[in-house]
Amino acid sequence: MTVTIRPAGPSDLDAIIAFIRALADYEKLADEVRLDRATLDRHLFGARPMAEVLIAEIDAQPVGFALFFHNFSTFEGRPGIYLEDLFVDPAARGAGAGRALLSRLAALAVERGCARLEWSVLDWNEPAIRFYKSLGATPMDGWTINRVAGFALSELAR
Repeated sequence: MTVTIRPAGPSDLDAIIAFIRALADYEKLADEVRLDRATLDRHLFGARPMAEVLIAEIDAQPVGFALFFHNFSTFEGRPGIYLEDLFVDPAARGAGAGRALLSRLAALAVERGCARLEWSVLDWNEPAIRFYKSLGATPMDGWTINRVAGFALSELAR
């Protein structure tokens, strides 16, 4: 089995949505998925894309994805890549798709002059944490993610 990685296109939207839902199920967050197909399509493939997606395939069948976007490090004075979601179908795990997706993301970061590649992982997801550490990732202990969303976001925007 050979894993191939390619940029996603509009025809991949249904597969991307299926991967997002499968990831949410795995993370026990299915009730938090509120995406709208048309809005996601516009933000991924519209006139001003806000994120990019890589698709992992085995035998021309999508088995995983990585959704990412650029952030910026003021300390480095250069952009970075933030990996929002990485998911590989459980039936395809162990075939190298996750590693291939992260390797391609690292290559994109280098090609684009980025200072780093970052992502978050749920603290209970020990298999993922072990996998990421095996690739050389360093947990950023001492940092806490903050989020303002929904009503609180609306209130803060006033």
